[in-house]
Amino acid sequence: MERREEELVQQYAAHDEQLRAVYAQHLDYKHQLEAFRHKHYLSTEEEIEVKRIQKLKLATKDQIMEIISRHQHADAR
Repeated sequence: MERREEELVQQYAAHDEQLRAVYAQHLDYKHQLEAFRHKHYLSTEEEIEVKRIQKLKLATKDQIMEIISRHQHADAR
């Protein structure tokens, strides 16, 4: 995530439990992927798991951006 997106998450997460939960899951996926990146070799099963986690991480980022967008629209009113 870019710095600005991180700042928006921090700003809105203080008052949005759903955003906090989705962001926590996003970070968990990020850490799982980092653990795989430190391995020199991945088995076929691990490669499949990496792809699955990448997709889940992307889905959480989409959710985060949707929640932020809702907050920004509400702030604009």
